[in-house]
Amino acid sequence: MDRLLFYCRPGFEADLAAEIVSHAEALDWRGEAEFTRLGGHVGLRVDDDRPVNQLHRALPLERLVFARQNLVALPPLTLSRENRLAAVVEQVVSSGWSFDSIWHETPDTNDGKALSGLIKALTRPLESSLKKKGALRRKAAGRRLHLLWSDGDRVQMGMSFPGNRSELPGGIRRLRFPHGAPSRSTLKLEEAWHEFVPREEWDDRLAEGMQAADLGAAPGGWTWQLVQRGMHVFAIDNGPMDKGLMATGMVEHLREDGFAWKPPCRLDWLVCDIVDQPSRVASMVQRWLERRWCREAVFNLKLPMKRRWEEVERCLSGLENALGGAGVRARIRCRHLYHDREEVTVHVRLLD
Repeated sequence: MDRLLFYCRPGFEADLAAEIVSHAEALDWRGEAEFTRLGGHVGLRVDDDRPVNQLHRALPLERLVFARQNLVALPPLTLSRENRLAAVVEQVVSSGWSFDSIWHETPDTNDGKALSGLIKALTRPLESSLKKKGALRRKAAGRRLHLLWSDGDRVQMGMSFPGNRSELPGGIRRLRFPHGAPSRSTLKLEEAWHEFVPREEWDDRLAEGMQAADLGAAPGGWTWQLVQRGMHVFAIDNGPMDKGLMATGMVEHLREDGFAWKPPCRLDWLVCDIVDQPSRVASMVQRWLERRWCREAVFNLKLPMKRRWEEVERCLSGLENALGGAGVRARIRCRHLYHDREEVTVHVRLLD
C-alpha cells in the first residue's frame, strides 16, 4: 500500500491536491496527487519506504480543509462486467485487510447517483464472499472498508479508522431546510455548529440568553439560527431583515457597515457571511478576537477562482500568527462544508 484517498466536492480536486501535497511535504513525505477534474476525489501516491498508515495518522481529517473523507487506499480496479466481484475479493484478500463493516460510496455527481441500483445488487454477494474469506468479521477494531464506485466497472477501495474519518456516507452532512428560515444560507451555520461544536456541548456553548452579532445579516438566514437557540442578536446590514425574525423581539437591526461596527459589550458569538475579499474578512475577525469582543466566531471566506488553497492557507496562517503575537490563545479550524459553495467556513474559539 502506497497511497491515500480523499473525497471532496467535485470541482475542488486541484485545491485538495495542493493542500495534501503541501501537508505531506511539510511532514517530509514525497508524493504525487492523482485526480480527474470533477471526479470528486483525489489520490496521493507516496514515494517512501515508510508505511503509508504513518502519513494517514499524521493527516487527521479534522485538520484538512477540502477533504470530506480520508482513507488508506489500494490501487483502482477496472472490473469485468461479467464478474465484478472476483477482482474486488481478490484484491481485498491479497491486502490482508480485515474490517467489520463495508460502505459503498460514489462521487457526489449525477453519474455517481446513477450507480445506486448496481451497488444495491452487489452489496449482499460481496459481503457473503468477504465473510467466507475471513476479511469481513464481527470485531475488527472498527475498521471500515470503503468502495468508491466511479463507474460500473471502476472502483477503488480504501480503509478508514475510528477517530480519523467522517462517520457520514461520502463525508456529507445533509440537512433539511427548516421551515420559516429566511434563506438557504441558514444551513451553512447549522452545519458549522455540527462540525465544530460537539453535540453534547450545545446547551452550554449555544445557550439561551447568549448574545451574538451577525455581520452582513440580511435577510437573516444566520440570524434565524441564533434566534432559534434563544440568543439575542445584533444584525448588522444595510439591507432589509426578514419581518418574521424582527417580530421575535430578539433581533436589533442596525443599518451599519459590518467592517466598522463595534459591539457595546463582549458577545458570546460573532457570525459573518459577508461577500468580500477573504483577507479583508479575516483581518476584521482578527480585530474582534484580539480585542476579545466575542468568545467564539464562525465566518466564511469567499474563495478566488484560482489558487484557492493558497489563499485559505495565507488567511489562516496570518490569523494564527496575529493572535499568537497578541497573546490570544485560540483554536482555529476550517472546513469546506457540504452547504458551502465557493467558500470555506472558519471557526475560532478563544481558550482564555
